[in-house]
Amino acid sequence: MNVLLRAADRVTFPIRRRLLMRRVRRLVLERWSGLPLLVLPDVLNPVVFRSGTLLADALAALPRPTRPGGTPARALDMGTGSGIGALALARAGFSVVAVDVNPEAVRCARINALLNGLERAVDVREGDLFAPVGEGPFDVVAFNPPFFDGTPSDLHDHAWRATGVFERFAAELPRHLAAGGLALVLLSDHGAEEEQCGALRDAGLELSVHARRDYFNERLTVWAARARGEA
Repeated sequence: MNVLLRAADRVTFPIRRRLLMRRVRRLVLERWSGLPLLVLPDVLNPVVFRSGTLLADALAALPRPTRPGGTPARALDMGTGSGIGALALARAGFSVVAVDVNPEAVRCARINALLNGLERAVDVREGDLFAPVGEGPFDVVAFNPPFFDGTPSDLHDHAWRATGVFERFAAELPRHLAAGGLALVLLSDHGAEEEQCGALRDAGLELSVHARRDYFNERLTVWAARARGEA
């Protein structure tokens, strides 16, 4: 059955690609899991590019933990983009800090939090990786990183390429994870997946496959990362 589905995907891909690309770099209103999702022209469309929805689905399915005293567990959505991951975490009961270096993504994520009545649960901040985060640690950290190495050509391109970002993220991640905390990181076999997993392991984290989806032209994996001994 999987072979047949991949074959069908291959045959229909050129037509679907032409239709989907009409929703890229444009102002569009998408829907994910029943929620309206506004996507600004300079922000990656997470519905068209399926990595965003794969990670959001994984986040939405996480168990809802609480801290001592009944306070909500805290989550960090790194590189939030449209805010789809932050919305998934907030709807699951987390208190969320969402970060992006792209000012248009910050604006987009704030709009979507308001649009879905989750603005009190989602604190969106502009900045580079952990720089604007300050307080911690977090029970969950999510990251859908740029897959490719290089200098972004414009704001939209920040979602696709960067230099040294993942290595810095991996090195800083452990001190931002609470005891027993979990990081979910979305990687593509089109990028430097092996090297990126290596950077997480070098930072003292153990990895396991949390979710994976194979398309005829790409394999996407949500990797679960935990401190060694907690996996």
